[in-house]
Amino acid sequence: MAYTAADVKNLRERTGAGMMDCKKALDEAAGDFEAAVDALRARGLAAAAKKSSRTAAEGLVGVAVSGTRGVALEVNSETDFVAKNDQFQDFVRKATQVALGLDGDDVEALRAAAYPDGGTVGEKLTNNVATIGENQQLRRIKTVAVSAGLVVPYVHNAAAPGLGKIGVLVALESAAPADALEALGKQIAMHIAAAFPQALSAEDLDPVVLERERKIALEKAVEEAAKSGKQIPEEILAKRADGAAAKYAKENALLSQVFVMDNKTPIAQVVEAAGKAAGAKIALTDYVRFQLGEGIEKAETDFAAEVAAAAGLN
Repeated sequence: MAYTAADVKNLRERTGAGMMDCKKALDEAAGDFEAAVDALRARGLAAAAKKSSRTAAEGLVGVAVSGTRGVALEVNSETDFVAKNDQFQDFVRKATQVALGLDGDDVEALRAAAYPDGGTVGEKLTNNVATIGENQQLRRIKTVAVSAGLVVPYVHNAAAPGLGKIGVLVALESAAPADALEALGKQIAMHIAAAFPQALSAEDLDPVVLERERKIALEKAVEEAAKSGKQIPEEILAKRADGAAAKYAKENALLSQVFVMDNKTPIAQVVEAAGKAAGAKIALTDYVRFQLGEGIEKAETDFAAEVAAAAGLN
């Protein structure tokens, strides 16, 4: 598999490794980008990349709640300029309210649903594309609900009420007073926005991801042992790899993450303490964290080169 200079540049930006190390990793991986990332991490030349490093698309995330039910919706646009457009913001706000009334997280069902101003959500979106003059897409929906308690919304650096680039929902199952749940939910939501958990608990983490982390840790342990010249038993190396995978799970599961506001208490204990203070058990049963453009690769353009080409200077 061939690779380009842009691949080397992207690998360097993704991992923070040196240019020659990135080139060597791509050579050894026959151009496989993710394999090159793993190789650099195994050598200790790169840190684990967070998903937020791949954020690229523009648009808005909308969140809406109604008591025990909440929804997050991402709508993409080509430029941040359109995301600031009143017409676009009005559409995202109303489409999010429509999504709140749906049963499920099907984007196509949302597209076919009735829009408050007439027609369907999809028809309104098509009209927006024609009038605003830029492509826009409904990307994803996620709904959370509790049987009793509260779903608490939070938007980090909101562009408008309920709209922004990071939207969070926290589902709290409890008979505790709403004000206590609201206060706790806001704190946890801010933690989620900052800490980027990948799952609610360690058991919910993708086993493929955990195995990848274990493999990287094992390769790193083997390489470090070889450099030291020590003969370390395979079972000891395997235990180190298992420990690294367990540490990764602890740091990336919400309930075991350390609360960012005190940097010492696991989220599970924060919830337990809040329940005791409120006089009723509180269970953190689900959450949503939508970051705009997460996982979307956006083609980079050289604006100066485009202008030069248009002017016939190249």
